[in-house]
Amino acid sequence: MVTMIYDLAKGPFLWLAFAVLVLGSIYRAIDFLRSTTKKERIPWPKRGVRTDSPEERKTALVLLLQRTMLGKYPVMTVVSGVFHACLIVTPLFALGHSLVLGQSWGIYFFSLPNSIVDGLTAVALFGGFFMLMRRIFIPRVRAVSRLGDFIFLFITVAPYLTGFMAYHQLFDYKTVITLHLLTGELLLIAIPFTKLVHMIFLFFARELLDSEHNMASGGRVWTP
Repeated sequence: MVTMIYDLAKGPFLWLAFAVLVLGSIYRAIDFLRSTTKKERIPWPKRGVRTDSPEERKTALVLLLQRTMLGKYPVMTVVSGVFHACLIVTPLFALGHSLVLGQSWGIYFFSLPNSIVDGLTAVALFGGFFMLMRRIFIPRVRAVSRLGDFIFLFITVAPYLTGFMAYHQLFDYKTVITLHLLTGELLLIAIPFTKLVHMIFLFFARELLDSEHNMASGGRVWTP
């Protein structure tokens, strides 16, 4: 039974998950553009017009930084940034993933040494634990957290946990690697249609949207 599910997860389920991820992401990108409009750009002053001193420009830059997420919540911003970076880099450059893609589709990617991928996985798991503790113990975050937020966090971390367990040969390998494939595919399918979409649109939205926490003024605003 496990072998049959493993073969399905390595074949048709993998195709389905990637298809849903790609098509769903395209849909969300189109929906984002439809839900926002370009805002009027304020032209920069011509060269030579600015009269503020270097000290004033430095002060303005510090004030600008202080209003960003990094300035307001430095620890959270750093941990979140590293966490998301590990979530993206680890699956892209894992040797096992390259082999699966090669066997299934004949596509081979550059891969990092297993020891580095294992370390990145451990960092991702720590980041997930940090996010969980933050939702439980920080009152302002706990107040806006719902059951779905914990489910989405579990869906995000599960492929990394099962991958870590498979690499270290914890429990029955065939069962664990099958769970790793299934949870990974569940994550791919969930990304375009849940809050997890920010995993791929975070920097995209930060660059384009006008937000009080952005250092640069984005060129789009939400349509009223």
